[in-house]
Amino acid sequence: MNTNRGMEQTLSRQQTYSRKQTQVRPQGNTQKQQRKFLMTPKLYVMIVLIVMTAIAGMHAADRQGILNACAAIVTALLLDLLIGVLQKRNRLFSDGGVITGLIVALVLSSMTPWYICALTTGIAIVSKHVLKIKRKPILNPAAFGLLAAILLFSSGQSWWGAMSELPIWSIAFLLVGGFLVTSRVNKFPQAFSFLAVYFILLLLMGFLNFGQAGDALRTPFINSALFMAFFMLTDPPTSPGKYKDQVVFGCITAIVGVAIFMMFGGLTYLFIGLLAANVWNAYRIYKSNI
Repeated sequence: MNTNRGMEQTLSRQQTYSRKQTQVRPQGNTQKQQRKFLMTPKLYVMIVLIVMTAIAGMHAADRQGILNACAAIVTALLLDLLIGVLQKRNRLFSDGGVITGLIVALVLSSMTPWYICALTTGIAIVSKHVLKIKRKPILNPAAFGLLAAILLFSSGQSWWGAMSELPIWSIAFLLVGGFLVTSRVNKFPQAFSFLAVYFILLLLMGFLNFGQAGDALRTPFINSALFMAFFMLTDPPTSPGKYKDQVVFGCITAIVGVAIFMMFGGLTYLFIGLLAANVWNAYRIYKSNI
């Protein structure tokens, strides 16, 4: 009798412990998933970009740009949501789409009509889902959309998100935000190699009085180069992870971009340089899988 009673007490304790484990485990998993989501590089970059949008929007001429940013974000979220439903994905909130929309809005002129900003974002989001290799986008979506906007809509750019319309001291916000993002995604070799080659080439051409190199060393071109280095070049899905490859990636972007600027001028040179490096990176991945 005592033995049976002991066994019943032991079974009861085990059942109680199992029930507690069943009740506690989902909460623990949920908290772990929430912490994991909050620590993702994309969410980190998204928060930094939102803060920079608010700071850059302090300039009276760029307040319209905040409305454009809202239009771009809504477009990106709705389009990515629709594609996510069609592809039966579990996660339907697109932090990557928000980042793409913000970059598009921050580069286009703040005077751009909101529907052009939305169309440009739509082109960028669609390119991300169509032009892929091994389930990753080949081309930087924002760079592709912005280049398409120049060709299709003759849209202007002011890079107002790079503090180009604010006093010179405000560039400190761009540097701090850029440092935080580059550090979080571990892309310093890529960003620094791009900036080093870019400015060295322009300085050499400036000393030789070749082309319009001097223009690229003034505001807002310097702001645009810094924004490109810290917020577009560092996109993890479309750039390499190894330091050696990151250096090559940054050099290709700078060399092609400066060459396009020297030959044709205009506003497309940074985008073409980045897209050329994206193509090299896709070719590198393709060759490694043959």
